[in-house]
Amino acid sequence: MAIAETLYRGTGVKGSEIFVSDGAQCDISRLQMLLGSDVKVAVQDPSFPAYIDTSVIVGQSGKLEEKTGKYNNIVYMNCGAENNFFPDLSTTPRTDVIFFCSPNNPTGSAASWKQLKQLVDFAKTNGSIIVYDSAYAAYISDESPRSIFEIPGAKEVAIEISSFSKFAGFTGVRLGWTVVPEELKYANGFPVIEDFNRIAVRNVVGYYKENAKILVEAFASLGLKVYGGENAPYVWVHFPGTCSWNVFDQILEKTHVVTVPGRGFGPGGEEYIRVSAFGHRENIIEASLRMKKLFN
Repeated sequence: MAIAETLYRGTGVKGSEIFVSDGAQCDISRLQMLLGSDVKVAVQDPSFPAYIDTSVIVGQSGKLEEKTGKYNNIVYMNCGAENNFFPDLSTTPRTDVIFFCSPNNPTGSAASWKQLKQLVDFAKTNGSIIVYDSAYAAYISDESPRSIFEIPGAKEVAIEISSFSKFAGFTGVRLGWTVVPEELKYANGFPVIEDFNRIAVRNVVGYYKENAKILVEAFASLGLKVYGGENAPYVWVHFPGTCSWNVFDQILEKTHVVTVPGRGFGPGGEEYIRVSAFGHRENIIEASLRMKKLFN
């Protein structure tokens, strides 16, 4: 709430739309995980390497063309002195995602209100999401916008990431935030904030606790005694009279689900297996269904 009231006053950004995190670079990676490998991205050229690096890691980039030093599935928007460090959007092809940093790293150029309005309108026309990096906004000393959300309509097309490290000496401490507006939606109408909420630091514990609950209910329905899962991300399941390694082997071979034999935690763990709640919800549900089928 304090970030919204202090840094986004007058933009309509709410405290509930701000996710405090372990830094802007980490949130860039989280967003790439969220977006997946099937999207096409555009970046300023030159720009902060993390945008391209994360695109490569998640499989968005395509092949590297050695002659040009560019990846063939990334759109490089020329932002040089000859065009006032702002891309010619009239010749820029449509992409799913546009990474844009202002003030830019490395050129130091800050986009004007008019330029950012062009960018927002371009994203609206093309159904693109702008990932706007405002990590250096505190250095702006002219009339350039410090946030993309100063532009009307930006909440419908943009996500903003920022960091304390560039102006508050928090480098290495890892502290930043990301703004995901409630108005921003995928083409199917689903709110992006609900997806980001799942992977953000604020709600990740609740997400895994819900996973644990699903696992507990699955094993309990089989008549097994189940412990944990309520105050921890692990579920401790008792298979009386069995060797925990044998249970582990049986589950792995017949369901392809990986558990941990209780004996690995010491003699007191014999007859138990540990099941982790860390994972995607769909995988947890599928694992639960396979367990029920195996032990029913």
